[in-house]
Amino acid sequence: MNTTTARGSLLAALACILVGGSFTANSLLGDYPYAGGQFLRYGLAFLLLLPLAGPGATDRLRALGPGPWLRLALLAAVGMVGFNLAVLAAERSAEPAVPGVFVGCAPVLVAVLVPLLDRRRPKRVVLYGASLVAAGALTVQGWGRTDGAGIAFSVCALLGEVGFAVLAVPVLRPLGPRLLSTTVCAIAAAQSAVAGVLTDGADWLRAPDAVEVGALLWQAAVVTVVGFVCWYMGMQRIGAERATLFSGLIPVAAACTAPLVGTGSYGAAQAVGSALVCAGVALGSGVPLPFAGRRGPRAPRAQKDRTGGQRTFERSSEKL
Repeated sequence: MNTTTARGSLLAALACILVGGSFTANSLLGDYPYAGGQFLRYGLAFLLLLPLAGPGATDRLRALGPGPWLRLALLAAVGMVGFNLAVLAAERSAEPAVPGVFVGCAPVLVAVLVPLLDRRRPKRVVLYGASLVAAGALTVQGWGRTDGAGIAFSVCALLGEVGFAVLAVPVLRPLGPRLLSTTVCAIAAAQSAVAGVLTDGADWLRAPDAVEVGALLWQAAVVTVVGFVCWYMGMQRIGAERATLFSGLIPVAAACTAPLVGTGSYGAAQAVGSALVCAGVALGSGVPLPFAGRRGPRAPRAQKDRTGGQRTFERSSEKL
């Protein structure tokens, strides 16, 4: 594995671990208006990201045509605001594990869609890894009570997770990770405000209490600012297919952090699922497993030449 791939993998892994921890923070915002919370989260993230957008940000945005701007609006609506709305709606009639299982299938869809949109064949090793990740996510979360509406909204959450990666691919190159994150946060904040006014009227925004302030600050400063930038930096280095494999770490991180606030436990099923996720990520992305020992150097082979003497052949280097 070269340096670029290693850094991209670490960035994608960090981003997904932070997002996984955000589900625990979400449990502390159950009584806060949804759209208002999203507005504060993305609005604050936009203000924090603005100084980091980089030189020439305005010129790069002006150079975008109607197509990229439409894609950015869809990215914010589908992959950010819509995704969170779908998860919230699914959990009204289904246990949280159900949308989590559907979202865990995102690596499989991205491993197929991105190559097809790029007019190339999906890589088998990435598909195998994505399948292991999806199986691991199912094992970590299990399956809970649901109905038709819960399944439908869970499918919408899956599409939102896929859109967050696929829709970003064409605009990541001209904007870069920091400006892309800044722009979509501004759009998502505006969309959240509109959604809040339409759904909750004058009650769409209120002053949060101390616990809600802490959760919103974590969501904005850590999960959104750090997580989004790391995610798109990782995607820039290793591609959307392999980066999305790391989304399997989201339920693992959620399962690990849930006991900290008393909203879940970590048992044998979570341990087995975590191992499957790690194996799938390692297989699909090429990241070596931490417990996989390195093979020692191959002994030089000796072969007799025509005169009966011994001739030592130069060892071939191994790519680990």
